[in-house]
Amino acid sequence: MDAVTYPNDKVIEFIQRRMIPLRVSFDAQPLSSDFNIKWTPTLITLDALGKEHHRTVGFLPPEELIPSLLLGIAKSHFEGEGFSEALSTLEELLTDYPRSDAAPEAIYLRGVCTYKSTHDPKPLKAAYEQLQASYPSSEWTKRAYPYRLL
Repeated sequence: MDAVTYPNDKVIEFIQRRMIPLRVSFDAQPLSSDFNIKWTPTLITLDALGKEHHRTVGFLPPEELIPSLLLGIAKSHFEGEGFSEALSTLEELLTDYPRSDAAPEAIYLRGVCTYKSTHDPKPLKAAYEQLQASYPSSEWTKRAYPYRLL
């Protein structure tokens, strides 16, 4: 990632604007043990209290790194019950990176997040329908399968 992804201008700008990056060697103790780092690169999105919300292991090209980081930010907001912030971040991901590998999970999470904030089950069914139409073989389509009955 040092040769391809990290030097990318969009990646640099995104990380400088949206993240507080910390680079830790895979064998640096105690962090590598605390965060169960077994392979590089391992990218972990933490909240302000150091709680993990998203993890990727292995190389990501620039066009996949930013949506993965956006998904991590959205999951951090969602898990902290910041539904409007999560939804805003998910919309950014889906608008700017609709064909990324993170998009199916973002669609799923958007449906769940909207349901959690409104208690209306319709967004869950809509998420399933969008996943079925756009990503029929995605694991997120399979996870949303029960929502087709709503």
